[in-house]
Amino acid sequence: MKLQPLEDRIVVRPNEAEERTVSGLVIPDTAKEKPQQGTVLAVGPGKRSEQTSQVIPVDVNEGDTVVYSKYGGTEITVDGEDVLILSSRDVLAIFNK
Repeated sequence: MKLQPLEDRIVVRPNEAEERTVSGLVIPDTAKEKPQQGTVLAVGPGKRSEQTSQVIPVDVNEGDTVVYSKYGGTEITVDGEDVLILSSRDVLAIFNK
């Protein structure tokens, strides 16, 4: 990826929003909720500790599937792909493989 996040930032490709309900009803674009899951594309090196100035690494890795807060992050488009830049604090959980 051409985008390299700084400090404790993470670049995530959000999963697609659901098109249908479990019962088969089609969800219109205006009623779709923002996805809260995605795949990690890039991870920054980590944040520096204020006491020791050592870099504290981020807990996620490229390729992980994560759950993030609903309104966290900044949406941008890179090479025609919509991605989300999150702080590591916005990541709530990692799906185990």
